[in-house]
Amino acid sequence: MSRQNYVFTSESVSEGHPDKVCDRISDAVLDAFLTEEPNARVACETFATTNRVVVGGEVGLSDKRRLAEYMDRIDAIVRDCVRDIGYEQDAFHWKTLQVSNYLHAQSAHISQGVDKDGAGDQGIMFGYAVDETPELMPAPILYAHAILRRLAEARKSGAEPTLGPDAKSQLSLRYEGGRPVEVTQLVLSTQHAHEHQTSDDIRAIVEPHIRAVLPADWLTEATEWHVNPTGTFVIGGPDGDAGLTGRKIIVDTYGGAAPHGGGAFSGKDPTKVDRSAAYAARYLAKNVVAAGLARRCTLQLSYAIGVARPLSIYVDTHGTGATDPAAIETAVARVMDLTPRGIRTHLGLERPIYQRTAAYGHFGRAPDADGGFSWERTDLAEALKRAL
Repeated sequence: MSRQNYVFTSESVSEGHPDKVCDRISDAVLDAFLTEEPNARVACETFATTNRVVVGGEVGLSDKRRLAEYMDRIDAIVRDCVRDIGYEQDAFHWKTLQVSNYLHAQSAHISQGVDKDGAGDQGIMFGYAVDETPELMPAPILYAHAILRRLAEARKSGAEPTLGPDAKSQLSLRYEGGRPVEVTQLVLSTQHAHEHQTSDDIRAIVEPHIRAVLPADWLTEATEWHVNPTGTFVIGGPDGDAGLTGRKIIVDTYGGAAPHGGGAFSGKDPTKVDRSAAYAARYLAKNVVAAGLARRCTLQLSYAIGVARPLSIYVDTHGTGATDPAAIETAVARVMDLTPRGIRTHLGLERPIYQRTAAYGHFGRAPDADGGFSWERTDLAEALKRAL
């Protein structure tokens, strides 16, 4: 029996956090190539620091002559991302930063296995779902994301013009009987415009937005608030701290509430199982819970480079299941083709839908009409029940 009474903490970071700036750029490069060709191969890494962005990695199009044309677009892609995020600081400005592009053609030794429908690499991927929120996500990470997304919307709309792009949130939730009931600690650090703004000033700005996002009864007199606890936070983004693609893998997934296989998502096309199989694992775990087969589900997939079929499927329902986890393992393999090609086809992943995933979590988001966040659908629930 899992613990029922405890405090659990998760953090999120905003789209202006240095690492998230890099994730955004890497996924924007991916979307650009997928717009040109659904089978484009991309493994794009980005590094950002004071007034500089470095982009590197491997890319591939079926017509290699067109690669040079696309390389010329990288500079504009970088600047568009930085401008949309909102950076116009003296030492990190979308107009004046230096962009270095070190992308090159994909290795033939890597592509040979993928071209035969095998996985693009070995690795393990985890999916997770829990019924403590309507989105079937752990509450701490879901609401940590929601706070920062709300503040970004207020900043970009002009409602809160003194907020800056760089921010972090952290929620500690107290659970009773396995359900979240109270925020015990709330941490919010956000970049702001003026050095004379105090922590109290920033709290006055952000508190109404935080209260609008969180369930009203979760904030009590006992809740401890830590808003800009170190004081002034005017210098932010890559000028304040260097950023790198793929450094926020726990923020991107379940906030530490579930295992992680170690592979990052951003900048990787869907032949890379680090990304596509992690999406499939979330999709399957969510449908297991949506089908009423368990209140909580962890699902692991494993792959080998050049091999199409998953090497293993593992399901843990943490004592909340209505059926044997081994039976669920067999059922998920029946209802979904878990080869890399099968996953891409089932979830429609060969589309430019990735830039939007780069901040505020890859999971717990509503599916988009154009296929974005397709792994958040619960359309497999009935098929799973029938397969048991």
